[in-house]
Amino acid sequence: MRVASRVRFSWSWLVLFVVLLPAVPASAQATRTWVSGVGDDANPCSRTAPCKTFAGAISKTATAGEINVLDPGAYGAVTITKSITISAEDLQAGVLATLGSSGMVINAPSTAVVVIRGIDFEGAGSGGHGIRFLAGGALHVENCTINNFSLNGIDFEPNGASRLYVSDTVVRNNRGIASTSGAILIKPTSTGSAEVTFDNVRLLNNAHGFRIEGGSQAVVRNSVASGNTTNGFRALATAVGAVELTLESTESSNNLASGVRTDNGAATIRISNTTVTGNNEGLITSGGAIVSFGNNAVDGNAVNGSPTSTLPLI
Repeated sequence: MRVASRVRFSWSWLVLFVVLLPAVPASAQATRTWVSGVGDDANPCSRTAPCKTFAGAISKTATAGEINVLDPGAYGAVTITKSITISAEDLQAGVLATLGSSGMVINAPSTAVVVIRGIDFEGAGSGGHGIRFLAGGALHVENCTINNFSLNGIDFEPNGASRLYVSDTVVRNNRGIASTSGAILIKPTSTGSAEVTFDNVRLLNNAHGFRIEGGSQAVVRNSVASGNTTNGFRALATAVGAVELTLESTESSNNLASGVRTDNGAATIRISNTTVTGNNEGLITSGGAIVSFGNNAVDGNAVNGSPTSTLPLI
């Protein structure tokens, strides 16, 4: 009887110990996950058991974590709802989006920071947007190629105060309907605003090049808008608010409409060390202002136009 009592006592303590153990989540998320062209989305997305798609990996990646690409491959469209980095360093990592779908959609909390690095976006002529941003704190696009979408290469329409940073990126051949499609569209909603910085970006052979609307401020440096079927750079004030665009060491060339254009009274474009050539119209204002710092090259357009004012360099 004493032995039986001791056994019952031991089992009681064992059961209590198990009950008190901390619960382990059944679907714990990793800070860093991996994808491979030969992976499987049923895997845990570890380095040795990678997933196959970004969509498969993102649910297994913690907020503010990173998805890394192991080898060249097509990794599929994805919707992003949290801070995340998706990175393909020195690899051919593709996202194919067709039939009106977007390559990546960002619809995240107001504090979320999203980094997209080294991804080739392909629309095959029927994809909607390459990257579409609806909500979030900031989006960084680095060393990417965005090609052949029917709407916009990057469609940035935040519903809150958001920032967009694009560097070392080519946006080309995005040319569905000229009035609504092109390389870059910055268009905050009535509750949104946009702060934008571009550096070393090429906007080539799209419908429009860089179009920025009310409630936005942007600086574009060391960049080119060329061969677009409408405008290279256009700033359009709207009911949402004023718009400001600064072009520094930038080229707008061989666009079929305007090289640099403002619309409506609260639109301002400032140009410094900028070349505007080969366009149907060089500088044009339909309301608004084009402010020159007197160090630009505007020549060789069908109509060169002129700035509305010139300021000295300080």
